[in-house]
Amino acid sequence: MIRSGNQMFTLKPDYNKLPDGIEFQEDDFLTASEEDKENFIEKAPSVSYWKDAWRRLKHNRVAVVALAILFVIVFFAFIGPLFFEADYTTQVRGSENLGPSLSHPFGTDKFGRDLMIRTMYGSRVSLIVGVCASLIVLVIGTVYGSISGYLGGRVDSVMMRFLDLIYSVPDILVVLLLSTVIHQPLQAWCNTSHSGLASSLVTLGPGLISIFVAFGLLYWVSMARIIRGQVLMLKQMEYVTAARALGASRTRIIRRHLWPNCIGQIIVTTCLQIPSAIFLESFLSFLGIGVSAPMTSLGAIAADALGGIYSYPYRLVIPSIILSLMILSLNLFGDGLRDALDPRLKK
Repeated sequence: MIRSGNQMFTLKPDYNKLPDGIEFQEDDFLTASEEDKENFIEKAPSVSYWKDAWRRLKHNRVAVVALAILFVIVFFAFIGPLFFEADYTTQVRGSENLGPSLSHPFGTDKFGRDLMIRTMYGSRVSLIVGVCASLIVLVIGTVYGSISGYLGGRVDSVMMRFLDLIYSVPDILVVLLLSTVIHQPLQAWCNTSHSGLASSLVTLGPGLISIFVAFGLLYWVSMARIIRGQVLMLKQMEYVTAARALGASRTRIIRRHLWPNCIGQIIVTTCLQIPSAIFLESFLSFLGIGVSAPMTSLGAIAADALGGIYSYPYRLVIPSIILSLMILSLNLFGDGLRDALDPRLKK
């Protein structure tokens, strides 16, 4: 069967058993029937790995909806404050404890600050903390896992036992200890220094700094194990053997041959690490050891609303809903991205 424009044709029955090499004329074909059209399998065009992954991701409705929700949250967090003259620290006297209205859609807190603006800035802080912490995990975990998997042998055994040791350390305890230890030195250094870095660290506070340090110390273990497993499998491939035979260094083999073939696992693990970082930051801010006032986050807003939960329940409900949507959307999109980037799940 052949296709010509919008029409399909098939050979006459007497011509189906002719040997190869015979040139057919136009009279040798008949118009294809509906049954022939249904049984016709057209050769699919060749597509790249990323185009095929994007096509499969678009067909995953759950992942697409989750991505749309993430775009709305990002617009709300980063573009929304541009439409308001006030910021998260602006206090309006006489506007304390107002309910939702046209001028204050989310109401105001006990200091007269607009809760919608504070929720925007809180969502921005949560997203930035999640992305930055995931990038820290990405860099440390990828480098450590690649070295361990490629070298193998005793080096791999020692490095993996070190991972087991780190995995046994309670992360919340580390964050609490770091926050307590660095609080006074950080405050003293910021009081004596007038640089831009000092003001930025004061804005972040010891709680957020301790969170970043904890991610750099503890949370890269899962990423390192995943990358190590991929490198152990990939280093046995022929192209790695050929690169080694041509005299390529270990660094070049890891950077040019192993990392590009681990990119799917790297992206998926990083995307799934973001909601974990957001949840940890919100949890610690809810306990009062995350962001420092007047900076806010979704966890800090929920903690402030806890005292008036019976009189003003919307103060707790609104940031909780936004936080839940953010974490759920990131997890669903990460699952859809994993399915799209894994060729073994291709139908």
